[in-house]
Amino acid sequence: MQTFLTVTGRLIQGAGQAAIIFAATLAAALPLGLLVAFCSMSRFKPLRAVSRTLVWIIRGTPLMLQIIIVFYGPGLLWETQGLDRMPAVLVAFIINYAAYFSEIYRGGIESVPQGQHEAAQVLGMTRGQTFSRVVLLQVVKRILPPMSNEIITLVKDTSLARVIAISEIIMEAQVFIRTQSLLWPLFYAGVFYLVFCGLLTLLFGYLERKLSYFRV
Repeated sequence: MQTFLTVTGRLIQGAGQAAIIFAATLAAALPLGLLVAFCSMSRFKPLRAVSRTLVWIIRGTPLMLQIIIVFYGPGLLWETQGLDRMPAVLVAFIINYAAYFSEIYRGGIESVPQGQHEAAQVLGMTRGQTFSRVVLLQVVKRILPPMSNEIITLVKDTSLARVIAISEIIMEAQVFIRTQSLLWPLFYAGVFYLVFCGLLTLLFGYLERKLSYFRV
């Protein structure tokens, strides 16, 4: 019983670290992804080309590699003090997920029929009014399923923080494998992810039902 309580306490500590990564990434990557999406759709070709190239690079390389580069890169390239572990993880996660979110945003925005934009212009709406009053609700409805998948994936990706020794859930479980040869804490760690992902699945299912009145 004492061992179970000890394992639970350590895993809760790891879950706290994972929760920080999850919350900070969402808070920053969601608005940043929208900005990147607008850059990718810009009529200014150089900006559009740079934005899409960066998104292509970020989406085409592993998140683990990006974490390592952000953490070790500044010190190796410029022989300066790099970021601490947690800030480095957050920078890598935010950039990575902003790239993925931007493509989801862009797909949702571009899926709205052009005729609706033209109709809004005929009614005298500005581009901002067209987006907020005509496009936004349709975009939210369209992007919710892929966005929910990415957010649930983010929960599991927090485990990659251990590559630079952030004590998240799995790293805490591995301590008991090394020190006490106990395998069950690793499966117990999986329960934490299942619960978190299950709660998010219920939340997004509820949101999809709330938006079901808006047919697209």
